[in-house]
Amino acid sequence: MTTDTITRTDPRRGAVLMAVLWSISLLAALAMAASVTFRGFAGVMSVDRNRVERDALITAGLEVAAGVMLDLGKTTPLIDLERTVALSTGAVNVRLNDEGGRIDIAKAPAELLAAMLRSAGAPPATAESVAKTIIEQRGNAPRSASAQRPPVLATTHQQALANIGQIAGMRAQWLAAIAPLTTIYGSETVNVLTAPRGVIAALPGVDANRLEAFLAERRVASSDPTRLAQMLGPAQAYVSAKPQRIAAVELRATLTERRNNNIASARAVIAVLPQDSEPYRVLMFTPVRTVALH
Repeated sequence: MTTDTITRTDPRRGAVLMAVLWSISLLAALAMAASVTFRGFAGVMSVDRNRVERDALITAGLEVAAGVMLDLGKTTPLIDLERTVALSTGAVNVRLNDEGGRIDIAKAPAELLAAMLRSAGAPPATAESVAKTIIEQRGNAPRSASAQRPPVLATTHQQALANIGQIAGMRAQWLAAIAPLTTIYGSETVNVLTAPRGVIAALPGVDANRLEAFLAERRVASSDPTRLAQMLGPAQAYVSAKPQRIAAVELRATLTERRNNNIASARAVIAVLPQDSEPYRVLMFTPVRTVALH
């Protein structure tokens, strides 16, 4: 047997070849892992950057909303008032509505609460019973003998609605109907200049004719608040003209980069108070699901 034959048939040669192949496979696997890790890290960095930019746009939107409230004062009612601001990273759209134009669950009198429930479809007797229980839930009125639970004080609008939903006789469809008409950031009366159509329609004694006449008059820029209130007849006891200090804000932020054109939305309630140490205060903030456009 020749030396060449021994070399070709030597089993050690196969072992060396297998070792080389395993080394190549291992290096390839390590290279792939490093590539995936780097791409993952880059992806995390991209996601974090997008989140920071979206949050910055939302914050800018809150600043814009507060500025609008300070600039307008009493001259322009905060009813679906919109502003859009473009920045280098994207744009933010802001929509404001005066919370004082809604019926305050925590402060409105029983007569106003009962009228609102009747407008939502509740029978008169049920509306009066639920309104009475709402007053009892505040903790500042004596409880009736039938009240089994201690007062439950709401710290958010959602919680206040949930409390009402647990009252005996209350129905889900009525609760859904009063949700956009109510707040916990108002007062005993509603702002006659900013109350939505549904709120005015829910006031005691306001029929369709009185409602349309009132809304037509309010659309006139020079409308006098006192005259507007008088047009509501007996319901004028439940309205007043007051400064717009607290507003519901809907925010929608859109990033500029098309490859990661993410949209973030949020809802907030902010207060701009006179002689406050802060430019504005955030009373409620709820992020809404972010949408990624590819």
